[in-house]
Amino acid sequence: MKIHILGICGTFMGSLAALAVKAGMQVTGQDQNVYPPMSTQLSSIGVGLIDGYDVTDIPDDVDLLIIGNVMKRGMPIIEYILNSKMPFTSGPEFLSRHILQNQHVLVVAGTHGKTTTTSMLAWILEYAGLHPGYLIGGVANNFSQSADLGAGKYFVIEGDEYDCAFFDKRSKFLHYKPQTLIVNNLEYDHADIFADLNAITTQFHHLLRILPSEGLLVYPDNDQNVQILLELGCWTNKQAFNLSKVEVPINIVGTHNIVNARAAIAAAANVGVSSNVATMALAEFKGVQRRMELKGESNSIKVYSDFAHHPTAIRTTIESLAGNRVIAIVDLCSNTMRAGIHKDVLVSATEQAAETFFYSKENLDWTKNLTNIFYDKDALAKQLLAKLRKGDVVLLMSNGAFASFCEQILHLIHKSTLTVDI
Repeated sequence: MKIHILGICGTFMGSLAALAVKAGMQVTGQDQNVYPPMSTQLSSIGVGLIDGYDVTDIPDDVDLLIIGNVMKRGMPIIEYILNSKMPFTSGPEFLSRHILQNQHVLVVAGTHGKTTTTSMLAWILEYAGLHPGYLIGGVANNFSQSADLGAGKYFVIEGDEYDCAFFDKRSKFLHYKPQTLIVNNLEYDHADIFADLNAITTQFHHLLRILPSEGLLVYPDNDQNVQILLELGCWTNKQAFNLSKVEVPINIVGTHNIVNARAAIAAAANVGVSSNVATMALAEFKGVQRRMELKGESNSIKVYSDFAHHPTAIRTTIESLAGNRVIAIVDLCSNTMRAGIHKDVLVSATEQAAETFFYSKENLDWTKNLTNIFYDKDALAKQLLAKLRKGDVVLLMSNGAFASFCEQILHLIHKSTLTVDI
């Protein structure tokens, strides 16, 4: 089978391409602004990669087009595909039909913690010798890649609530048909596609409607929004978890990651992995890149990068560093943040930081009410340096391209002379 992927360089589509290659398919794809590391990764597994969306670059002998949600109506290539009646599908539907069939699928869903919990669960099953397939929306340090077919009957996948494509506005996770489902939490996010929390809850309710009665739902016992979800209807076995049950290894840092670990342990138990084995696996869990990732240390100052971009995640990430003098940098780059949806609680979410700097690449109307708001990274870095003391922890939180800024800050700290201790 020959497939051609439009929007192939995204994390999800790149991982899908890798799975398709391992399944014996011939894979090509197109995207804009093709550059490493994704271009290098795709080329290394034999994927023919084309820069740009020229209609003439669609292979003549393609069996199926997979269209990513970056593609929109009105784009010439999309109009050509529709007018030519070429066969197409979305990435999630392709996964369901060609990769997840005949697998026991374990889906990790929720507003926060999906990538970390998925990584934990996949690693627990791997450690236990079950050799699961997996697709993770990030780079888990226990694995050499973000997706693999595995060698067993289990497949662990991050269940994103975002929509599938311009022609399929259902949440991605509805295609995965889980037997084991984790719902870690439920809050309002993705303001670009969901009008309110009720709209998101409806998608999660649809997910519960397709969960088999012999399956398992793992959920927190203290999340009010999840309780409201359950009241809409649940027809499967349920297992609640909280912070007081099951020990987790001391290298799991932060209350939010302890919650993630509890959920992973409970889900693993549903496929026969004891809590003792799961705990031993987590003792060797190496974390996920950009999830409380230590980027470096200089002049006794540590610099961390984290994916947090929702007020709850921002708060819990800062709390995980309790005992340190935390200097927080919050990148206002998500669609929800840029829309100002969380503007009334954003400052309070950072109240446990000693200092907070906000960054936006554009001057948004609502950001004028923020103190320490910067629209220029160099100016932010200069002001940050003036506030730093030896022993501080700098925490950069962003779901965008902030990696180079981390390196810039580390370089400036290394060059500076800091003489004031905490």
